[in-house]
Amino acid sequence: MEIAAFVFALFGLFAFIRQFELERSVRKLEHELSSLKGTSYHETRASLRQAARSYVGKAVKLKLKEDYQDVDVGCGNMKNGENLMVDIDEKWMLLRVTTPKGSKEKLIRVEAIEQISPVAQ
Repeated sequence: MEIAAFVFALFGLFAFIRQFELERSVRKLEHELSSLKGTSYHETRASLRQAARSYVGKAVKLKLKEDYQDVDVGCGNMKNGENLMVDIDEKWMLLRVTTPKGSKEKLIRVEAIEQISPVAQ
């Protein structure tokens, strides 16, 4: 019985390691597709970047992709916090995140953003 448990644990470990390799491959493929014009990934990223440029100097609410979660940005999305967009270029977004503990500036990859919207005043 102990041998069977060991074998299943070993297979579980291999599956867990393989999952990380697969996630890395998918992320790399998405990055390559977003750089190719004519793909839906490229169009989505370009429209997100264009929308984000219109929010420079305004408070925004960000939803980040699962692999890119950030605690400070999440706190800035809450009622007593704020994410102020300072600047954006082709690959990076500069945010000023204000939380109850203080204020700090964060660089966020544009590819990490799943959704962006203005905060209703």
